[in-house]
Amino acid sequence: MPLHFELVTPAKLVRSEEVHMVVVPGTEGEFGVLEGHAPFMSTIRDGALQIFATANGAPEVIQVRGGFAEVGEKGLTVLAEHVEG
Repeated sequence: MPLHFELVTPAKLVRSEEVHMVVVPGTEGEFGVLEGHAPFMSTIRDGALQIFATANGAPEVIQVRGGFAEVGEKGLTVLAEHVEG
């Protein structure tokens, strides 16, 4: 089953899609989120958000600055202070 992923900034919804996995640059280190991940919350550091559309595909990389990530029943939401590009 896919993971529902949303990337949001204070200004707009940047992404809302179904993906295989997202690797988030957490302040305590990177962590990967798949469908069914336990509820979790983390602040994020400046770095690369890696979005894997499929299990074996190469990741799409988006640079983010600050914010936090929340995993809940509806999937993963990353609230970034700033997104490059």
